[in-house]
Amino acid sequence: NAEYMGAVDSLKRLLPQSPTKMDIRYCTEQAPIPVVDLSNHLAGEDATENCKAVADCLHRYGVLVVRDPRVQESDNDRFLDTMEKYYVSASKKLYAGETLSDAHPELYYQVGVTPENVERARNHCDRADGLEGANKPMTECPPHPDAKWRFFWRIGSRPTDTKFPSLAAEDVIPEGFPDWSDVMNRWGNLMLASLTTVAEMAAVGFGLAANTFTSLLHNGPHLLAPTGSDLVKYGSLGTVFAGYHYDLNFMTIHGRSRFPGLYIWTRDGQKVLVKVPPGCLILQAGKQFEWLTGGEVLAGFHEVIFTPETQEALERAKEAGRPLWRISSTLFGHVACDQTLQPLASFASAERNEKYPPTLAGDQVQEELRAIALA
Repeated sequence: NAEYMGAVDSLKRLLPQSPTKMDIRYCTEQAPIPVVDLSNHLAGEDATENCKAVADCLHRYGVLVVRDPRVQESDNDRFLDTMEKYYVSASKKLYAGETLSDAHPELYYQVGVTPENVERARNHCDRADGLEGANKPMTECPPHPDAKWRFFWRIGSRPTDTKFPSLAAEDVIPEGFPDWSDVMNRWGNLMLASLTTVAEMAAVGFGLAANTFTSLLHNGPHLLAPTGSDLVKYGSLGTVFAGYHYDLNFMTIHGRSRFPGLYIWTRDGQKVLVKVPPGCLILQAGKQFEWLTGGEVLAGFHEVIFTPETQEALERAKEAGRPLWRISSTLFGHVACDQTLQPLASFASAERNEKYPPTLAGDQVQEELRAIALA
């Protein structure tokens, strides 16, 4: 139809080098971002052009939407259902003044639950002040603590010997959730598999060996990190659930939320409301990706806000009798703590090497955690 063709034409104008073999079905209201189908790459077929599209999209936007045939919407639904029940239960305890046994501040909250009003976005007020009009974030300056909750669950193998044992702590299993491990591991491993595939495709797209990024991710402290926002307690337009920030890790992947509200910023400072189609996943580059590419890919800024679209979804949830919590089905993919972050050879230059000096990934993570009040 005309609307579809218009979106495709807009995409071609913005991405003149993009291939024709992409599944172009996703377009935000402000900036067209393609959906890249991973099927050809997973089947071992020639996916060179799609790999170039992945790299180009990450460079231009810092964000990518993919369709992975291994991931079903039913898996996301089961995960969201479990997290809704958990946050309803945990919040009742917190609101009643009880201690949360699942919370571990002594481990920088890197396992178990982080309650509301603990995480605080790093101060990016200078950057935000440089944005104008509709592209400005709604986050207060300096940022207030986030209204969201979070739960961290480890995914993937762990190193047997590391300088950063606190970043490889054992998982926390909440009481009263007998299927918890199965649900967490099922969704987390699906997310990690998709992220790993995209990392592989990005490397090929940048002209690197396919395992360039994935070899650094091996034994990384990957975290399934679903957030929870109480839409009854914080159900006012403009409420900031997650302040304007970038993610400290290599790459972040999300399944589709039942409530809109995620905004991202493209490389040129354009603010975009994310709309993920059913059955798709969205990925955003983090600080470690920026470090390894010397800024060829920038860590993507984003915030989560209670919007009019959130309100509409809330009313539908009330009518359906569903829990009134906004859950993000999020996984953080990390470079292994004992690996060194520095611009890879093809991205290196004197200027970039000075801006992104050799740093152990574990040191970088802990410095970022201190900056957001978790360490």
